[in-house]
Amino acid sequence: MASPVDPSAYKEALIFLGTAGVVIPIFRKLGMSSILGFLIVGALVGPNMLGQLAQDHPWLANFVFTESEEFSQLAELGVVFLLFLIGIELSFERLITMRRLVFGLGGLQMLVTTITLTLIGLWLGLDPSEALIVGAALSLSSTAIVVQLLSDARRLGTQTGRASFSVLLFQDLAVIPILLLVNVLSANETGFSFAAILTAIAQALIAIAAIVVIGRFLLRPLLRLVAQARSGDLFMATTLLIAVGAGYAASLAGLSMALGAFLAGLLLAETEFRREIEAIIEPFKGLLLGAFFLLVGMGIDLRQIVSYPEVFILSAVALVLIKAALFWLIAGLFPVERGARIEAALLLGPGGEFAFVAMAAAVATGVVTSIVSDALLIIVSLTMAAIPLLDYLSRPLSRKIGKATPETPMEAPPEDSEARVIIAGFGRVGRLIGKMLEEHKIPYIAVDTDPAVVASERKSGKPIYYGDAARPEFLRACGIDHIQVLAVTMDQPKKVEDVTLAARAERADVKIIARARDDRQAIKLYGLGVTEAVPETIEASLQLGESVLVEAGIAMGLAIASVHEQRDLFRKMLGRPNRKEELALLRRRKARGIGRASGDS
Repeated sequence: MASPVDPSAYKEALIFLGTAGVVIPIFRKLGMSSILGFLIVGALVGPNMLGQLAQDHPWLANFVFTESEEFSQLAELGVVFLLFLIGIELSFERLITMRRLVFGLGGLQMLVTTITLTLIGLWLGLDPSEALIVGAALSLSSTAIVVQLLSDARRLGTQTGRASFSVLLFQDLAVIPILLLVNVLSANETGFSFAAILTAIAQALIAIAAIVVIGRFLLRPLLRLVAQARSGDLFMATTLLIAVGAGYAASLAGLSMALGAFLAGLLLAETEFRREIEAIIEPFKGLLLGAFFLLVGMGIDLRQIVSYPEVFILSAVALVLIKAALFWLIAGLFPVERGARIEAALLLGPGGEFAFVAMAAAVATGVVTSIVSDALLIIVSLTMAAIPLLDYLSRPLSRKIGKATPETPMEAPPEDSEARVIIAGFGRVGRLIGKMLEEHKIPYIAVDTDPAVVASERKSGKPIYYGDAARPEFLRACGIDHIQVLAVTMDQPKKVEDVTLAARAERADVKIIARARDDRQAIKLYGLGVTEAVPETIEASLQLGESVLVEAGIAMGLAIASVHEQRDLFRKMLGRPNRKEELALLRRRKARGIGRASGDS
């Protein structure tokens, strides 16, 4: 007989899921970041607040965390998946396109800010190793909150957005050297021994090289083999295995799991499976990263803030002002307009989530004391909580200061792909459409569920990815928010309908051109919201009719005009809405909340 279930064994999971499923949506409804929501809830239900009360009120122990150790392993996976996704999202093309801002502005900001904060740490009495890690950690800004704010306001393409994104991108890259530096300093127990540092770096480089070499030869063939099984669950399991397995391999070599996951993501970034992996990992990353911030919140003692409010508040203000002032001065060396410099400076002045990652690694290895780490976590949390307010205040300040200086052109927006068209299905019809788009230099990406087709076209240099376009999360990974047209070319009617429904649910205003088998399916597709349905039987008849007219002596121009006239009649018969009807339908969809309209289309 099975032993009875111990409810306490599931307490932490239930609290976490309750926070993610109930509390966080409330924070989002109030316009607050989910990251801040997890931090606040973690601080309230953690061992430093309500967890303390549970000692006097045992019934409360069922709803709070009395200790955080057992939850830490789950939370660490959130950082692993975050670094894995950052590795996948990076590419050499993006870095080259924005190299001046990324490596120039971003690199200089990171260097100057780290040196300044390290000197301040030494002045405050920290030892050199501790001051260096603290300075590097505090120089980081919040990628998650800043990018979300800019994206929601459609400001990523502005000078503020591009400058901020460039710095954040370099900081994301700098996280790996910081974690490596933590490992190096932790391996050197007697201080800055040059020989010890070189030995640690050599060991780390050998481990990294081994992971890269093995991954380069094994990952793509493994994913192709799994994709041929046509099992979404199996592909998901393999993706999770790669992310966690690479992290575990790195940990065996003495590196952080996050570093191993980042390397695996970087190796997969140039493969045809990239977007499918992004779509699979995104929900895991969001949920598990929420667990990480919940754990960080548990370590924040709100009683300390209440006991010493002036210390923490003044420290948080000082951190923002120092970083903002340094960015303002450094950005003046680059073509960033003054108003944009103000906005970006206030956005990048607060600390970021990776400070928690660096501090957790530094405390675990003994480089930074828990007392220093706890104080810094409180300061960083306060600055992160102020980012929406700082963004709000920066707008009028930017308009006032930026009037005197005309806007200077900058590099292209930091889009992973500037595709204007997505071709869903890259068979005979899809390849023809792709060829026509290439002739007119219109950027596009193609997707297909056949790994053999994807591999073959990938070798020919086509921008094609493996994945199922009928899944909304995959369409988001392909950038449906920014495209103009979705061409659905599959020859399976049910698949065409599924893709249409998924796309229309994501975007109310995207143009959907769909392939239909006959007039009956075309009528159904118009009902599902396609912009244009192209029945194969009718189009074949029209082409035949055009050839007959020409051969019968009718001028080519008249024959083409006749075909267009017949095509318009068929469209009306099939129920295609005219322009006024399309606009009215779009307004009704927006009013009902169907899909998201995009100003980029």
